Amino acid sequence: MKELIIYVVKALVDRPDEVDVQEVQGEKTTVIELKVAQEDLGKVIGKQGRTARALRTILNAAGTKMGKRCVLEIIE
Repeated sequence: MKELIIYVVKALVDRPDEVDVQEVQGEKTTVIELKVAQEDLGKVIGKQGRTARALRTILNAAGTKMGKRCVLEIIE
């Protein structure tokens, strides 16, 4: 899951070297924490949150395939 988010987000941002993803495992839920450079935050969120929603949809689809629930948190 972590590698999937890293791959997609690095393609979106101007500073791919500042992308930081942490994966926190729970019993049934995995939380993916995403940090990017301040000026790339708008690109990751997108207009009206569309890009962030698309990232969460991709993550949920991949998680469902593996039998886990995944949550994406974008940290400022």
